[in-house]
Amino acid sequence: MADDDTKTEALADDPRPDDLTTAKSLLLVNTGDGKGKSTAAFGVMLRALAMGWPVAVVQFLKSGDWKVGEEKMGRQLGVEWHALGEGFTWDSDNIEHDKGIAGAAWAKAKELIEAGEHKLVLLDEITYMLSWGWIDVDDVLATLANRPEHVNIVCTGRDAINGLIEIADTVTEMRNVKHAYDRGIVAKKGIDY
Repeated sequence: MADDDTKTEALADDPRPDDLTTAKSLLLVNTGDGKGKSTAAFGVMLRALAMGWPVAVVQFLKSGDWKVGEEKMGRQLGVEWHALGEGFTWDSDNIEHDKGIAGAAWAKAKELIEAGEHKLVLLDEITYMLSWGWIDVDDVLATLANRPEHVNIVCTGRDAINGLIEIADTVTEMRNVKHAYDRGIVAKKGIDY
């Protein structure tokens, strides 16, 4: 009986801090080696759209040649979408060219953030550009920290740098427990893209 009483008490405990405040905007980071970083960010995108927010997406790895479901639906729902990457580094013939593409993608993202026309800007796979040193870390961190007060940001990708983690309001680390790819199963349309 004592165990049941303890469980009932735990269910009744309110986990919220007493001194909750509001924020005009948030910076979220989805990182880690597990699947779901971008997927979770696109869930936030849908929430923002449901609230009537203007939303922009900048993808730092995926190119406009990729046909992915989230882009198709995002565009249909009015998202300003920029797939500006060159794909995976292991497919590259010219890394220096790819660095230039990353710099151009950051310039577009910075322009969108600073313009303040979107209440949500999603920076998909930006963490790679930062950890590889392909874009100016100080510029990115300053832009994110000093964004217009109503602009929310979601950053995704593995290996988020410490500076990004430090300025973020919420950081979620996805952990790989098991993945179909590990068993030799290729990415599945409708699930992985």
